[in-house]
Amino acid sequence: MPGNDWDPDDYDDRHGFVHEHGQSVVDLLDPQPGERVLDVGCGTGHLTAEIADSGAEVVGIDASAEMVAQARDAYPDLTFEQADVRSYTADRPFDAVFSNAALHWIPGDDHDAVLSTVADALSETGRFVAEFGGAGNVAAITDALVAELDARGYEVDHPWYFPSIGEYAPRVESHGLELRFSRLFDRPTPLDGGEDGLRNWIGMFGDEFFADVEDDERNAVLSAVEDRLRPTLFDGDTWVADYRRLRMVAVRLP
Repeated sequence: MPGNDWDPDDYDDRHGFVHEHGQSVVDLLDPQPGERVLDVGCGTGHLTAEIADSGAEVVGIDASAEMVAQARDAYPDLTFEQADVRSYTADRPFDAVFSNAALHWIPGDDHDAVLSTVADALSETGRFVAEFGGAGNVAAITDALVAELDARGYEVDHPWYFPSIGEYAPRVESHGLELRFSRLFDRPTPLDGGEDGLRNWIGMFGDEFFADVEDDERNAVLSAVEDRLRPTLFDGDTWVADYRRLRMVAVRLP
């Protein structure tokens, strides 16, 4: 997954909700024995392994060398490659391309390259099943971060691409794919770590906000962001992130 500094141990230990929620996307994929599946943005490989358990032949790719190394250690019998989906070339066609919680890390301007890769990788009538952040995803968190940093003289914007269905569907279909299913939905997501859950989440996924911020001021910003969000996102025990997801299924046209 591009666009972030990844700590795979922290990712697995504190943010297991990513692959746990991805189980339902694997169910939507419904991989079959003998199928070839490409897992784009495989991270530490847990969903890749779930797909492989179906009897499918699966290849996991991720732009992060650290994530790929962790996946190879955890699942040595599976195939993982460090690769950027924007420039990836399959050696032979896949029956399906799968992606969970990864595509929003790729800048919006580059998604035509992503979709071109997907279409080129698929066999005739192959399917593309994906879920990623959609319009409005973590808006409360990002608005609070941007407002607090702006008040301190930093000009920042969030690093992700969160499209609507109306924006993304024409892009999908312009690459010879037919959109068969799409849904944008709220998925409030409890964060592990109790009182520290929000700052742990920001530390894992939002480090680009703090590229120009010194460590001592970073802590002050995090405390101020927590104060801004506590009335709406903290229930007294657990932080709940305001996730919105875009889920889709498309097939390659013959």
